[in-house]
Amino acid sequence: MASRKTSQPKRSSNGDKYSVLLPTYNERENLPLIVWLLVKYFGESGFNYEIIVIDDGSPDGTLEVAEQLQKIYGKDKILLRPREKKLGLGTAYIHGMKHATGNFIIIMDADLSHHPKFIPEFIQKQKEGNYDLVSGTRYSGNGGVYGWDLRRKLISRGANFLTQVLLRPGASDLTGSFRLYKKEVLESLMQRCVSKGYVFQMEMIVRARQLNFTIGEVPISFVDRVYGESKLGGNEIVSFAKGLITLFATT
Repeated sequence: MASRKTSQPKRSSNGDKYSVLLPTYNERENLPLIVWLLVKYFGESGFNYEIIVIDDGSPDGTLEVAEQLQKIYGKDKILLRPREKKLGLGTAYIHGMKHATGNFIIIMDADLSHHPKFIPEFIQKQKEGNYDLVSGTRYSGNGGVYGWDLRRKLISRGANFLTQVLLRPGASDLTGSFRLYKKEVLESLMQRCVSKGYVFQMEMIVRARQLNFTIGEVPISFVDRVYGESKLGGNEIVSFAKGLITLFATT
């Protein structure tokens, strides 16, 4: 039987710490598994970390589940920073960053579409090139999308194609939301971004290029959510089109 000492994650030798921001809304079924996977892969890789859950008043009891997870894994690893209602993804990141103690920030979805097994690859990639941000890409190397119907695939591919043609951002996946940032870089980008919804992640990459931040990419497998409903609807598609036009006119 392995000793308790060897099973404990060691602190990164260079002092780096990774704060994972997990915005949630009705993720009661998904949150326990995504947290377990995060603890597993951070523990195995030995990086120092914390998980910040930002729940926006989920009516399904997501916050109560998060409180139980905090009792299991400890308040030093699971930080609960809830808000009373849905206020948008961008403001959730700003809210989470205020409480983050890491010098790196990881953003990802809590619906199991982003597998934590890729996080060590993100960290390795960042260290190789000292990148300001590392983005997970579904559209380069061996990356891919699983579980989407043809409509969702066409929307995502079309969004990326239009963005590449109009904005030439120099990154292959603009609408993904699985990324690793230097904390000060994310803070700088958040101050400049004005978009909300589906177009928000795209603007983050475009602004990063404008400011000459360096971007690395790691191919990922994106898997459609198993529990709950997708947040992508007709309104999001319309807002993306408007946001794309705005960015084209102002960048």
